[in-house]
Amino acid sequence: MAKSYRHLVLILGDQLNLDASALADFDPKLDAIWMAEVMAESTHVPSSKQRSTLFLSAMRHFAQSLKDQSWPVVYSRLNDPNNTGTLAGELEKAIQLHQPQKLVVTAPGEWRVLQSLRAVAKQHSLTLEIRDDTHFFSTVREFAEHAKGRKQLRQEFFYRELRQKTGVLMDGKKPVGGQWNFDEENRGSFGKQGPGKLPPPLRFEPDEITLDVMALVKDQLRHNPGELNSFGWPVTRNQALQALDSFIQNRLPFFGLYQDAMWEGEVWLYHSHISSALNLKLLNPREVVDAAEKAYQQGLVPLPAAEGFIRQVLGWREYVRGIYWTLMPAYLERNDMLASAKLPAFYWTGKTDMACMRDALQQTLAHGYAHHIQRLMVTGLYALLLGVAPKEVHEWYLSVYVDAVEWVELPNTLGMSQFADGGVMASKPYVASGKYIDRMSNHCKACQFNPALATGETACPFTTLYWDYLNRHVDVLAKNPRMLMQLKNLNRLSEATRTEITNQAKRIKNAS
Repeated sequence: MAKSYRHLVLILGDQLNLDASALADFDPKLDAIWMAEVMAESTHVPSSKQRSTLFLSAMRHFAQSLKDQSWPVVYSRLNDPNNTGTLAGELEKAIQLHQPQKLVVTAPGEWRVLQSLRAVAKQHSLTLEIRDDTHFFSTVREFAEHAKGRKQLRQEFFYRELRQKTGVLMDGKKPVGGQWNFDEENRGSFGKQGPGKLPPPLRFEPDEITLDVMALVKDQLRHNPGELNSFGWPVTRNQALQALDSFIQNRLPFFGLYQDAMWEGEVWLYHSHISSALNLKLLNPREVVDAAEKAYQQGLVPLPAAEGFIRQVLGWREYVRGIYWTLMPAYLERNDMLASAKLPAFYWTGKTDMACMRDALQQTLAHGYAHHIQRLMVTGLYALLLGVAPKEVHEWYLSVYVDAVEWVELPNTLGMSQFADGGVMASKPYVASGKYIDRMSNHCKACQFNPALATGETACPFTTLYWDYLNRHVDVLAKNPRMLMQLKNLNRLSEATRTEITNQAKRIKNAS
């Protein structure tokens, strides 16, 4: 007869931390941990092979670490013969078998999952105790309080509040260095000479657990996008700590200056490569911020680099979580710019003549990774200019990137990248022509398209669609003070040129 438990503690695939609030009063004599691999989590969007492997391998490693300390774990594997294929189905089986008195969970990172768990608990007349996620610097309630009464929300102000609350990079009540951010100093390009010799990324050879998962993914999820040949992401707490240390020592010193730069064929550059470990909670953001701050204090990295990186963790990461949980579920359906085009098929194959898109898409499919400028100002920008339905863009990002968990991915994609929330996340649409990509990379040098041209056979699609976007949305954008300079430039174009651009844009859209 199966053992009954006091608490069934639910551990989701992105909650792999021993200090999780759900485990705060765990008693291995009375309680059990429940974890489940289910097909629905890899197919509600077609989760890439890299992403699925990362989640499943990290889950199995975490479960093994719990078993090693003699904690009871109720674990469903993807290929178990009686696996129901859904979190709800697997949880119902565990409830029927073990008859827990209560379910305990750290607040999930996805609205859909939270509703599913609540429904199962209600169906079985069980209490579902949802505990605050103490992984973060702030609570959703604190963000809601910050947002109350404000006509506009801006990350910068919430970030400053968190700096003051935590004392990070603070000199009393003032920011270290006399300013809150160093954006102007963190927009360097590599120039004609290129990035030179780059520090190699720290990648991890798959162990037996990971190899088993890779074989499973290749079999069960063979139709999902991407490749697995290069898999080397951290899947354990120890590996995640090594990845953090490697970044702080080898890449953070130049991260600030080159965080927006791109270079053909260079996947890793000076970026951290730890966002997936953070989002699985193999790393705590406090230890990440602390490591970066200490590196600055010890004179190992310049202040703009440390601040630029810390702002991504202490600023953006906390801010987007607040946006997500205060505005869901309606936020998912936002489409303020009325975009309705289909996502081009080449997003799933990387087969396109645009050099910048080809490079970003092919590395995404190969590694499950692209850095933030590739996401915002290449793949995201093209979808925005083309007018792709924002929910389709969101589902693609959630599908392909190893660090994609909906609470962080959705606001960044739908709000910041696609401006579909009308300015909740960002103060203006991040729109630019091909000249921006030319300035920040070498992609345009060998590309068949000319970033300076909006019309003609060699015109850059980004440039054509940029002017077309401004022209199509001029009435809405004219109300935004931050868009006035770009609209002044639009007004300098003759009617004949605008018509030519519109016609060329139509041809690009029809071919997509």
